[in-house]
Amino acid sequence: MGAGDLKSGQPDVQSFLAQHEKKSLLRCLACGSVDDGKSTLIGRLLHDSKSLYEDQLAVLQDESQRFGTAGGEIDYALLLDGLEAEREQGITIDVAYRFFSTAKRKFIVADTPGHEEYTRNMATGASTADLAIVLVDARQGILTQTRRHTYIASLLGIRHVVLAVNKIDLVGFDEARFAEIASEYRQFTEPLGFQSICPIPVSARHGDNVTVRSINMPWYIGPSVLEQLEDVEVEELSGEGPFRFPVQLVVRPNLDFRGFAGQVASGAIRVGDELVVANSGRQSRVSEIVTKDGPLQEARSGDAVTLLLEDEIDISRGNLLAAPSDRPHVADQLQAHLIWFGQKPMMPGRSYLLRTENDMVGATITNLKYEVDVNSFAHDAAKLLETNGIAVCNFSLQRPIAFDAYKQNRSTGNFILLDRFTNETVGAGLIDFPLRRASNVHWQRTSLGKKERAEIKVQSPAVLWFTGLSGSGKSTIANRVEAMLHAEGRHTYLLDGDNVRHGLNRDLGFTAEDRVENIRRVAEVAKLMADAGLIVLVAFISPFAAERRLARDLMDEGEFLEVFVDTPIDECARRDPKGLYKKAQAGEIKNFTGISSPYEAPERPDIHVRTVGRKVDEIALEIVEFLAGRD
Repeated sequence: MGAGDLKSGQPDVQSFLAQHEKKSLLRCLACGSVDDGKSTLIGRLLHDSKSLYEDQLAVLQDESQRFGTAGGEIDYALLLDGLEAEREQGITIDVAYRFFSTAKRKFIVADTPGHEEYTRNMATGASTADLAIVLVDARQGILTQTRRHTYIASLLGIRHVVLAVNKIDLVGFDEARFAEIASEYRQFTEPLGFQSICPIPVSARHGDNVTVRSINMPWYIGPSVLEQLEDVEVEELSGEGPFRFPVQLVVRPNLDFRGFAGQVASGAIRVGDELVVANSGRQSRVSEIVTKDGPLQEARSGDAVTLLLEDEIDISRGNLLAAPSDRPHVADQLQAHLIWFGQKPMMPGRSYLLRTENDMVGATITNLKYEVDVNSFAHDAAKLLETNGIAVCNFSLQRPIAFDAYKQNRSTGNFILLDRFTNETVGAGLIDFPLRRASNVHWQRTSLGKKERAEIKVQSPAVLWFTGLSGSGKSTIANRVEAMLHAEGRHTYLLDGDNVRHGLNRDLGFTAEDRVENIRRVAEVAKLMADAGLIVLVAFISPFAAERRLARDLMDEGEFLEVFVDTPIDECARRDPKGLYKKAQAGEIKNFTGISSPYEAPERPDIHVRTVGRKVDEIALEIVEFLAGRD
């Protein structure tokens, strides 16, 4: 080939690249129950659309011999199952993303796991998808996990579904079986409001109706999976809508430059446009839009930029910049759909960390309004939410945050919940709307505050939180400590677990969720008493570390002192002043801490007292002296 050939061929290459850039992009995921053939289907799509290189094919053939489950033939699932554990078990654990292209369209496909314990990974894949390929094994039909994944897909804003009835060859390419599954799926998804559902009979292993229509099913006259992916019309889910810019970093390399870096979540911004800091309401104009490649006149959704403003206003990481004419919600209470991933049940009243795209705040679920039955979509009453449960809940946040409803903006309408101790992701939320209940109720400032109330009592407020097993000696020790403090002229009040249940908490039982609410109420009361300048002694079993942490977080820094009354359970049972251990061991008392309900001992208490072999006065004096050392 000569130079002339190269020159004549160059415009063709440029034309091809330009055409490729103009193709639309479809983001889709494959989901469904375990072993329905998700990875095999996507592997077939990649292979049959000529999206694999020769070296990839060679590796696939080699690994099919080592790990394959296709009886010596090429196992297309291995293209997606990248983890060694996945290949050994023949399952998908993580989310695998693959890119391929045809003459009509570009595609990003997410292969998501079917096992229930990996539902969080499925939700991750669905959060950015435009279309869901829901696989169903023709032999098994629609299962609970099929319904769960379909419902999650609808919650996350997916409006188009390809129902791939896979392994149709194993039922003899039976048209009646396909029609039965398609009818059942359409019927149960009717309340979900999908814009399109396209059922397709498929044999992913043999390629029937994957990229080309199968000769084995002359009764089927619809599109292949690839044809449907190429032709389906999806609306643009990102980019439209009002301007939203979550601030990820304040850039201050020198005194003359102060910029705010992040990625435009939606909408567009131009030099000279006005914007508002959603959290504070302060407004300014954009003076420059800076990128690593130089300045821009305009930034659109997905662009990573640094904004410079005309005015010096207070903006920090976590703030949301928005269009003044279309502002997001700013509230400290909201309703959201919650998908629960945690191994421990979610209980209202427990405190978690709520993280949005750019902000994080302490949050409490104040009300589990109802749980959604994924089989019937019925709204069921529930007191707690188990793993993979989906519910509608009310949240109370420690401070207001800026957000949109998820249906209006995916980027600024979602959050995850983190366990405060392990930092594990235990839930994902889709915000429905803010709750306005407290918007017109403000904290009433009074002439006197905690400082003045404490000064007249000549003491520093404190909350001594005694925790330990039933019979450990909490109430006895707390009672003696209060007597010693009273003798010194201190102003105190003792909140005892048994006494409080005669009044404030008389409506609560001893289930885990009632215990959480029991401690939440007492912590709020203790906070008010500390605000009155008192030294508050709280003697409660308080078995869960999360609730003790919630109580600590309510108080001012250094005000909360956790006192672990450490008595072995055998010693508590031997003392058994109320005869409770004997009844619990006989099964007469349910949810008894230490017997049929767990006790989470403090790992780093402020005061750790071991009671065995010690006198009450000796222990009480130790606590009083510790308290005196703080003043």
